[in-house]
Amino acid sequence: MKAAILEQANKPLIIADVALGNLGPHEVRIRTAACGLCHSDLHYIDGTVAQPMPVVLGHEASGIVEEVGSHVTRFKVGDHVVGCLSVFCGTCSHCISGNLVECSNPEVKHAPGVARRITRDGVHVGQGFNLGAFAEEMLVHENAIVKIRDDMPLDRAALIGCGVLTGTGSVIRTAKVPPGSTVAVIGCGGVGLSAIMGAKMAGALRIIAIDVLPNKLELAKEFGATDVVNAKEVNPVEAVIEMTKGGVNYSFECIGGKATAEQAIRMTGTGGTTTLMGVMPGDMMIEFSGRDLFYRQKKILGCLMGSNQFPTDIPRLCDFYMQGALPLDKMISKRIKLSEINEGFDALKGGNVARSVITFDA
Repeated sequence: MKAAILEQANKPLIIADVALGNLGPHEVRIRTAACGLCHSDLHYIDGTVAQPMPVVLGHEASGIVEEVGSHVTRFKVGDHVVGCLSVFCGTCSHCISGNLVECSNPEVKHAPGVARRITRDGVHVGQGFNLGAFAEEMLVHENAIVKIRDDMPLDRAALIGCGVLTGTGSVIRTAKVPPGSTVAVIGCGGVGLSAIMGAKMAGALRIIAIDVLPNKLELAKEFGATDVVNAKEVNPVEAVIEMTKGGVNYSFECIGGKATAEQAIRMTGTGGTTTLMGVMPGDMMIEFSGRDLFYRQKKILGCLMGSNQFPTDIPRLCDFYMQGALPLDKMISKRIKLSEINEGFDALKGGNVARSVITFDA
């Protein structure tokens, strides 16, 4: 089968033939239907985040079950599924308390470079995010996927596996935004647009979208933003504080940058909450005022994958889409072939797309 392999940071991905290993008792083999190009993949490609190489990246994926292991009872051949990098064991203290994203059981969530499911010419290739979805097939642990309804379009379902799950979850699960709140979202890519959708679903009264690209700000309005701020034209902190007469109740940073994280904290009003969910380099330090936390009772939250419980969250988000409540059709800027993946990431770096999606039947 064909896969896109990252052999070296800041170099194009190589399309090559790879093979999957034998099916384990708790594993599932999936024919990949679609996979979104996510900024998280880009962080590994450009070397912002270290990753053992060679590796098959890709994690925002959907597909159809081809084969199940001997101990697998929740899936059968032909099931439509969505993958999620929040692989969970279901038995550790994090899992049984409902914090699936915090599971770190190495028996199911292999550290980067540990998984031995993919080979190229007999040599092991890493399985990024325990999924390796930039490939025609995936071999994954059964707790890395969830069954979805058969009438859900698989290209849109793929988006829910990461960007939509993260953005909506950051609002609903992590920050727990109540109706009537004021919200600011910094960064209007796939995750930011999803946070805007989540804020709208939560009943936020005012949703302020912040970006430097006019096309993304226009798209943000279609996803539910009530106001937009172009951070190239004005100081976004000053603009938000003036618009809200003191700052928003909730701010969300969706980029993973030092400057934008600090802006998110500063534009949050007294008693408000800042949620940081952009992927940040491990050595990045964020500066903020201790007086803000003490005297103004601001709160800063970290958010991994929307604090999701994806076995229930993803099917529900599919239902929301089918009912017309999630405008995912507008999020797909372009459908591409696996062979066009490098051009797709160039477009993502240029800020020209919300999401490009690889469709494997194209």
